[in-house]
Amino acid sequence: MAQAHVNRIATAVPANEIHDFFRQFVAASLHEKPREQRLFIKMSEKAGIERRHSCIETAADAAGPVVDRAGMFRRGAFPGTGERMDFFKIHAPDLAMRAIEGLKLDDPREITHLVVASCTGMSAPGLDLQILRRLGLDASVERTLIGFMGCYAAVSALKAARHIVRSEPDAKVLVVNCELCTLHLKETTDLEQLLTFSIWGDGASAALVTSEPVGIRLDGFKALLAGDADELMTWNVCDDGFDMVLSGQVPATIQTVLQAHWTEILGNRAVEEIDLWAVHPGGRSVLDAIQKTLRLDDAALTASREVLRDNGNMSSATVMFVLEKMLADGKPGEKGIGMAFGPGLTAETVSFEMAA
Repeated sequence: MAQAHVNRIATAVPANEIHDFFRQFVAASLHEKPREQRLFIKMSEKAGIERRHSCIETAADAAGPVVDRAGMFRRGAFPGTGERMDFFKIHAPDLAMRAIEGLKLDDPREITHLVVASCTGMSAPGLDLQILRRLGLDASVERTLIGFMGCYAAVSALKAARHIVRSEPDAKVLVVNCELCTLHLKETTDLEQLLTFSIWGDGASAALVTSEPVGIRLDGFKALLAGDADELMTWNVCDDGFDMVLSGQVPATIQTVLQAHWTEILGNRAVEEIDLWAVHPGGRSVLDAIQKTLRLDDAALTASREVLRDNGNMSSATVMFVLEKMLADGKPGEKGIGMAFGPGLTAETVSFEMAA
């Protein structure tokens, strides 16, 4: 049976850096709550994030009446979900195409399957069809759209690509993740929600998956679901955008899940036998919890921490940024484990090995 390999990965982020602007925006929003304001500043400084990017072009003054230059986010009148989805339809295809162009495909017309994952915007016809038309793909290309699964959707997309290649060895699968997380900014003074917003960034990834034995060989997948933890991480469509709840209990719950199932994830191998750890950086505390649970040295999660530092959490695209680093620096024969987390609380994991 054919083995599926991630031959190439390319990523893209918008030009607008928004991390410092957002911190200033929150500080201004909490001016009547000085205790919460101080606490936010302290905790955001420890988040391990230095830069985040957004398709939204921010205004000159973070304390002013309008957050963005286009005037869509006005204090006291933030946009509804419909207006946000209109923004997604315009900007998501541009960002996705930047990532795809980075793949430098020899001939896009050779693509046989397109798998697209996103949980921050939706419409029909959707992002998959927009990509097909912009890339000039044949209308007969098989399209799969993976939506609203959260940060672990990238692993689900790779899983779908692997199934395709194993059943059709000549398939050339284009896998795209595109997320505009910052589009769902809310006007609130709730500290927990503001801290959740402070980790999100926009980003896109593109990957070519085929049976050609080059790059990252996808060996197997394992899905885990934490019991009685549904409310710790949720993602709901509301009138004022999508509402993300990310409980402070998430890191501890992930620890519990890993402690119970780590032998299944590793395939009965020892932690020391794993050379590469492609962990979705859902936040600094999540990475700390995983490092502590598996007793990893500091170097093991370097790639994940660098992606978090430079981009924040870009939902489903994020772990692909980590894998991109490993594809560039990994050595043939190195064995790896990838993992990402999302609503449920769900953990999707993948075992892989670096090929030629």
